[in-house]
Amino acid sequence: MTLLAGETDNARAVHAEWRRLSAQRTLYSLIGFGALVLAVIGSFWFADESNAGHFFDRLPHLFDFLSWLIPKDWNDVWRALFDLPSPSDNGTQEFNFEVGRLPVTDTFYIPEYFHLMLTTINVAVVATVIGFTGGLLLCFLAARNMMPIAPVRFVVRRSMEILRAFPEIVIAGLFAAVLSIGPIAAIVAVGLHTIGALGKLYFEVIENIDMKPDEGLKAVGGNWIERVRFGALPQVLPNFTSYAMLRLEINVRASTIIGAVGGGGIGEELKLAISRGFGAKTIALIVLLLTTVIIIDQVSAHVRKRLVGDAAFLSA
Repeated sequence: MTLLAGETDNARAVHAEWRRLSAQRTLYSLIGFGALVLAVIGSFWFADESNAGHFFDRLPHLFDFLSWLIPKDWNDVWRALFDLPSPSDNGTQEFNFEVGRLPVTDTFYIPEYFHLMLTTINVAVVATVIGFTGGLLLCFLAARNMMPIAPVRFVVRRSMEILRAFPEIVIAGLFAAVLSIGPIAAIVAVGLHTIGALGKLYFEVIENIDMKPDEGLKAVGGNWIERVRFGALPQVLPNFTSYAMLRLEINVRASTIIGAVGGGGIGEELKLAISRGFGAKTIALIVLLLTTVIIIDQVSAHVRKRLVGDAAFLSA
């Protein structure tokens, strides 16, 4: 009976503690939610004050801008996409679809927007290759289990943090002042940011590898480069390639944004079309951009699935 009473007392104590923790969690949740609501209200108030008190007054006119981008003739979207003549052509830049053609032969041409999209993809691909190479060279120097010298790890990790600390658009603005406006500045900006981002992902993968091959190579007198090449790299290369493909998807979007500020490619043309209210051109560019991103995402996901296996995608 004493044992049963003891068990009952323990159960009551556990239940009381659980109720106390539950009430504490509820209180913290309410405090957090209240703070979030106050932050949102304060943000709207700040936006209203920063906009000379007209933020809420102008909010109902948000959809007026969208209405300006609706083309009068939806067929002009396809004409703009493939540089076909428009019956609405009145001599202005809004309907001069044929002007952007890139002639290859007398009868064959590349539509302007497809050419710009290829430029954006090229920027993303080259930047991803730069990021993959740079991240691969640095990650083994940052991994605790592969680089025992702490100062080397510290310098490499801080360097990668600096590279990924600044958004690509900020780095592109810096290099545009040096290299002039164009795709080169965009490639350098996206490539440097990718080195920092992939380098971090890579050394975290390395720190979770099986160290038995490394121990075997050390036992037979293998140097550090041989241990990396034959002990670590075969284990991590599929994951490295998978992360690089994932980063390619991100870089396509980043290259588009940088293009809007002078990095070349489709982003610059999209910015001009929106700012000028050219509805057909804007919709055509958005359709092409979305289609390209979806295709790249699907191809990238297929390649990554083949590399790391279906098990890594079961939770997705």
